[in-house]
Amino acid sequence: MTPPQHRTSALRLVIVRRVSTAGQVTDGYGLDAQERDCRRWNREAADGGHRIVHVVTDEALTGKSTIDEREGLMEAMEWVREQRADGILAPNLDRLARELTVQEAVLSYVWALGGRVYTADHGEHLEDDETDPMRTAMRQMRGVFAQLDRGLIRKRLREGRETKGEKGGYAYGAPRFGQAAKDGALVDDATERDIEALAQRWRDEGAGVREIARRLNAAGHRSKRGGQWHPTTVARLLDPDAREYARQQAARARGALKEQKRRERAERILGSR
Repeated sequence: MTPPQHRTSALRLVIVRRVSTAGQVTDGYGLDAQERDCRRWNREAADGGHRIVHVVTDEALTGKSTIDEREGLMEAMEWVREQRADGILAPNLDRLARELTVQEAVLSYVWALGGRVYTADHGEHLEDDETDPMRTAMRQMRGVFAQLDRGLIRKRLREGRETKGEKGGYAYGAPRFGQAAKDGALVDDATERDIEALAQRWRDEGAGVREIARRLNAAGHRSKRGGQWHPTTVARLLDPDAREYARQQAARARGALKEQKRRERAERILGSR
């Protein structure tokens, strides 16, 4: 593909925004703020501003997500590939990706499509030029330090939660039945405690988990998530060992799903070669 002509006339740009749950907690840089910064930069651009033709969003995804997992980013690239846009505009490189390898892959992909990349905090990120190795080095250094900064923040948050948990405080995760999270602490849920006491009394009277589930449903009591009671949920309620086994099963299932997605991505990449 021939390289893009770096003309000075107005370009058609797609704004790329991204938020994740963790990101909102640590920096509060939401979608509206990101778009506002992009549009402000565009209005103040030295050449009079470009034309914003589309806005895409990736939500609930981390900066580690690969390109193919970013539906919004892929949509923006599709606009560039189909020549409906001349490039992309993000608030900063951190919103494109928080890992250097992903950042560089995104930039290379857009440039390969003949597109241009802008960020509101920097302006245009020019393609690599073998006559100017410092250009690439400085960009990658910014990416390295951004990745390090986010990693340190996550480390401090994790250590803070662990310390709080070791002291008996509420750290993270869904509270067990009979408890609720309030203002960062665990408190008793009186209604759930009454249901738990009722189930324990029926068990002491000789009722099995299936019968207890039937009685709870017949009485209109709801489980932690507001659904029907089942023998397995009753067993977790009454037996700490059953709760721990269920927790371990859920962790294994999450791990298996993560590995499956990793393999699927690898197969897609190999299949496209």
